[in-house]
Amino acid sequence: MERLTDWHRLFGLILTDFFAGSPFVVELEKDLSLKKQLLDVVILRKEAGALDRLLPDGLDDLAAHNLITFKSHQEALDDWALKELTGHYVNYRKQVSPSLGQLLPEEEFRLFAVCARFPHNLAGQVPWQELRPGVHECRRGTDIIRVVVSRQLPQNDPNALLHLFSAVPELVAYGRSHFKQRSADTSTLLSQLFEGYRREGLDMPYTMEDFRRDFTKEHLKDLTPEERLEGLSPEEILRGLSLEEVLKGLSSEELVAGLSSEQRADLLKRLKSDEPPTAAEGKRPSPGSGNTRD
Repeated sequence: MERLTDWHRLFGLILTDFFAGSPFVVELEKDLSLKKQLLDVVILRKEAGALDRLLPDGLDDLAAHNLITFKSHQEALDDWALKELTGHYVNYRKQVSPSLGQLLPEEEFRLFAVCARFPHNLAGQVPWQELRPGVHECRRGTDIIRVVVSRQLPQNDPNALLHLFSAVPELVAYGRSHFKQRSADTSTLLSQLFEGYRREGLDMPYTMEDFRRDFTKEHLKDLTPEERLEGLSPEEILRGLSLEEVLKGLSSEELVAGLSSEQRADLLKRLKSDEPPTAAEGKRPSPGSGNTRD
């Protein structure tokens, strides 16, 4: 039996890579109660400082605490998912505040819903506003929830991360070619992502072979010359080099050392045949150039 793809975990882990080395830290599956209830992702500011990268559309105004519910292409973002998100928010705010009587200000929190598919049913049930392509807001009471639909986002570098989860072949391919990894370990996550699409029968123009080739190209500069040549035969190493490039830097002794006795004898014979005549041998008379009698 094939193992199901854990899309929520992959989403959180790739977000972890995106925020690596920034003032924010990502926490996955935050346990919010004694009875296990997991919030998909929290993006938490851990220190002061400017963010040195562009954020995906819709996630570009992070607060100190950013709570995210994620729905893959297999799931619908519905009213119940928003109820859960606001419930997690109430519980989370209590936990991170100094006390129940001294709750952190509401402006330090943001609520996000990231989904692959546009939630048509939900958009007709709650107050809904489109801010820009792929970015929407809806209300639950006084709470504003930012909804980001990965399939609707423009193709640009900041959105590459979310395009990876769109399940649209062209967008996934764009996401992979434009997503900037900050950890080599993330390649394993991307491999799992593409494998998950393959298991579900989604025809992706960007294959695992493409991924492995691009990953090798990206990290080739990090390898030593010995590591780059590892596994190649002498013929493969020399392929594409001209004779001058192959012989460059070799001494005459090194060149001759690689020849067999027969090849050496043949080379010596050719060299002798190409030698110009010595002074002692004189110059051969040309036809008709000798002295004749009158």
